[in-house]
Amino acid sequence: MCSTDGIDVASMSTSELVDAAATIAAELTLRDAPDSPAECMRDAETLARATDLHESALAGLIGRVDAAGEMRRWGYPSARSWLRSRLGMREARAKERLNLARQRHRLPNVTTRLARGELSYGYAATIATAVARLNDADCTAAEEILLDLTRQGFSAGKIAAFGDRITDLIAERDGTETPDEDSRRGYERSWIDSTRSLDGGRHLKGWLNAEDAAVWDGTLAPLAKPAGTDDPRDLSERTAAALISVLSGGHKATKVTVICDLNTLTGGSVPARLTDGTPIPAEQARRIALSAGVSPLILGRGNIPLYLGHRERFASPGQRRVLETLYATCAVEGCEVPGTLCEADHVDGWALGHSPTDIDKLALTCGWHNRWKAANPAHIHIAKGRDGRYIYHVRPPDAPGPPPQTPRATDLWSPAANHRVRLRPRRLQPGPARGRRQAAGP
Repeated sequence: MCSTDGIDVASMSTSELVDAAATIAAELTLRDAPDSPAECMRDAETLARATDLHESALAGLIGRVDAAGEMRRWGYPSARSWLRSRLGMREARAKERLNLARQRHRLPNVTTRLARGELSYGYAATIATAVARLNDADCTAAEEILLDLTRQGFSAGKIAAFGDRITDLIAERDGTETPDEDSRRGYERSWIDSTRSLDGGRHLKGWLNAEDAAVWDGTLAPLAKPAGTDDPRDLSERTAAALISVLSGGHKATKVTVICDLNTLTGGSVPARLTDGTPIPAEQARRIALSAGVSPLILGRGNIPLYLGHRERFASPGQRRVLETLYATCAVEGCEVPGTLCEADHVDGWALGHSPTDIDKLALTCGWHNRWKAANPAHIHIAKGRDGRYIYHVRPPDAPGPPPQTPRATDLWSPAANHRVRLRPRRLQPGPARGRRQAAGP
C-alpha cells in the first residue's frame, strides 16, 4: 500500500488525488528555483517525469469524457472544442491529447509503459499519431516497431519521421515490399501512377518536382484549409477534396469582403477588417475598393431588405452579408467556427412566433450550437452589445435556472399551457369592467 508522510494515498479517490496534485502544483509555482543549478536540473527531470505520469492520467480522463459525450451537456460540440475552450489548449495540443486518449485501448504496451513512467509523453503521443489511420493488425505491428525504435534511443522527432512511413516499415519487416519502376525515375521529372480498384475507386501514387510542387501548393493549399475548427477531416482528406474541386471546375475566384466605414474609404486612418475579424490597414482597404468596387452593404442598407418580419423564415442573402460583417465567429462565447460557415439563428425562436426574420433579431451560430440552443433553452443566456452583436453565454448544466426577469432563448415559452409566460405583467388602467377582467386572468 502506497503512503506519503502518513497519508494513505491508495485509499484516496481519483478526484481526491487530482485535487491534491492541483494543490501541490499551485504551491510549487510559488516557490523560487533552488540556487544550485545541479539541483534545478535534477528537479526539472523529476518534474518532467511526473508531468508524463499526469499526462497518462489525463488521457484516461479525456477518453472517458470523449466516449460518453459529456462535453455536449456543457455546450461543447466536440472534445477538441472542450479542450480548446475550457482547458485553453492550442489546436495542435488538443488534437494530440485527444488522439492519445482515443488510441490507448489499441496501444496496450504504450499505455502501460507511459503509466509506469517508462515512456515519455512525447513518445506516446507520437506513436498514437502514427497508428491513428492503421487497422488493428497494422496498429499492433506499428506499436512493436516504434517502441523498439525508442529502446534504440531514437528521438521523438525521429520516431515521428518513421511514423510517417510506418506502412513501408511494416512491409520491409514482413518482406512484402516490391520497389516499382516509377520510384527509380529520380527527382527531376514529375509522375503520377493511377490504379483502378475493383470497387470503382482509384489509388494514386506519384512524385512532383520542385516547380510542380510549387503549383500544387499554390493551388490546393488555400482550398485544403479546415472548414471550421471542428472539421473532422485530416489534411490528406481535405487535400483530396480540394483536388476534386479543381478537377471538377468548382474552384472559382471568390470575392473578398472588406468591412469599413465611409471615412476609411475617403482617406481616413481607421483600419478595416475582413469577415473573419482580421484587421487590414486603411490604405489596403482603399486599394481593394478601387480595384473591386464598393459593396453597398459597406456604405448603407440601400435597397437590401433587412426586415422581413414573419413572412419569411430563412434569412435572405442580404441579411447574411450583414450578419457576416457582425459575426467573425459563432455567437456562442468561446466557439471558433467562422461566421461564414454558420447558420442564421432567430434569437428568440422563429417557430415560437415572436422572433421575426429581422436583422436585429438574428445572429450567426454554428450548426451544432444552433440545435443545442433549441434543445437547451434554459442553459443559454443572451446578451446584446452596443454594436448590435448578440453574445450567447452557455450556462453549466448544474447551474440554477435563470433568475426572474431574465429572458431565456425561447422567451420562456410554455408549450404545456400553450401561451407565453409574460416577464412583466401589463398594468391596466383601473376601471369597473377592466378590473374584473384583469382579476380573471391575463
